[in-house]
Amino acid sequence: MELDIVELSRLQFALTALYHFLFVPLTLGLSIILAIMETVYVMTGRDIWRQMTKFWGTLFGINFVLGVATGLTMEFQFGMNWSYYSHYVGDIFGAPLAIEGLMAFFLEATFVGLFFFGWEKMTKVQHLAATWAVAIGSNLSALWILIANGWMQNPVGSVFNPATMRMEIEDFGAVLFNPVAQAKFVHTVSAGYVTASVFVLGVSAWYMLKGRHLHLAKRSMAVACSFGLLSSLSVVVLGDESGYLATEHQKMKLAAIEGMWETEPAPASFTAIGFPDQEARKTHHVLTIPWALGLISTRSLDTEVPGINALVERGRQRIESGIVAYGALAEIRAARSLEKAPAKARELFEAHGGNLGYAYLLKRYVDNPADATPDQIQAAAWDLVPGVAPLFWSFRLMVGLGFFFIALMAAFFWQSARQRLGQPRWLLWVAVWSIPLPWIAAELGWVVAEYGRQPWIIEGVLPTAVAVSSLGVTDLLITLAGFVLFYSTLFVVEVSLMLRAIRKGPAQDPVHHAIAAE
Repeated sequence: MELDIVELSRLQFALTALYHFLFVPLTLGLSIILAIMETVYVMTGRDIWRQMTKFWGTLFGINFVLGVATGLTMEFQFGMNWSYYSHYVGDIFGAPLAIEGLMAFFLEATFVGLFFFGWEKMTKVQHLAATWAVAIGSNLSALWILIANGWMQNPVGSVFNPATMRMEIEDFGAVLFNPVAQAKFVHTVSAGYVTASVFVLGVSAWYMLKGRHLHLAKRSMAVACSFGLLSSLSVVVLGDESGYLATEHQKMKLAAIEGMWETEPAPASFTAIGFPDQEARKTHHVLTIPWALGLISTRSLDTEVPGINALVERGRQRIESGIVAYGALAEIRAARSLEKAPAKARELFEAHGGNLGYAYLLKRYVDNPADATPDQIQAAAWDLVPGVAPLFWSFRLMVGLGFFFIALMAAFFWQSARQRLGQPRWLLWVAVWSIPLPWIAAELGWVVAEYGRQPWIIEGVLPTAVAVSSLGVTDLLITLAGFVLFYSTLFVVEVSLMLRAIRKGPAQDPVHHAIAAE
């Protein structure tokens, strides 16, 4: 098999991103849980809540440090592996990332030091403010990163400059309030809250099963199941919003997730189970829920959801339009300025420039898109279809886990309301064995979001295949192996440190303080 620079670059970034996202959700959620626990401590003055905050704070610190280490390398990859991408959209994509570093990360990094070392040096209220600053900084960091990512999914507020051959910001407010970015932010942070809730619940359940630190475990479980129930419900609701926006902005992704090859009469059915066959361009043995997809994705009974075949045909037409834009751009570039270019070229580019990115899809087959044959245009149109089976099953596994978390949190919330936490024991074991599941769901979510965008690195604007740097296969293989080895080592280190801290328990058993306070 011939090694492809584009695929190797994608694989390297995918692995580093997925490794990094092992740490992110826990940081997002645990920071809020810490702030909630310390708020209770300040309000009640009961020392057990201080001990709980410090114990879970230790686990937060381990995760935070390793998350930072894995995140730094990702930004360097934009320049090293994706240099044309950085050149083409750096003025837009770089702005949210710069703001994230200056506003959110510095805020988070500054106050995390006060959180760990300021217990004896600040008043209760001052320390609480520092803890909330860490939580707000963590979530603001996610906001700016997802604004950048949301722009890749729905590139609003920008315009292509033929003189510089770059995308430029036209309306920063549109980039900031991009509906796709906002939906991704609330959905992603809610998933992080679920991750932290399941983590706290599972570790506390393990303490309950072992008969250790029971006062800490019961209170931690009460916080986790309450916060987790609200968060897991919000993930489902906000995921529905993401599906609705995909209908507007990423129709091919939605059709691939559904394995829907033909356009159905409105309202479309939701495919609960099926077996997509991309070669045959058909989904076999489908089990559908009538009307469900139409209601979820269009919120109406009379709006069609286009199938893959219809979207491929639309793509073919846009590629042909893009070829016209590509030819007009060549004339404009030859004239060295838009003003000196022939009026006909300016008119054509004005009419067809929005489809310029579709012409770049032909670069896989021919150097000059204007020389493409009808067969090559048709092949490029079918390149618009991402891998259907991976998207189809990733989405369904993610959704299934989401509903499982609702049931898990509801069960513990019910037991907590009845003051029967710790019973039955099999439910505690379910909580313990559920600890890895939120990470699996989160990673599947990113697969759906990013793999579903292919073949675009920027939806409708820049194909992934033309965004890479001119690197050698050997360079990529060496760095890929280095990243996998380094990140795997960091992952083993984190798990080892986490397990050691959990086995050790809180630095000072809060039982005595709880009894004294009572």
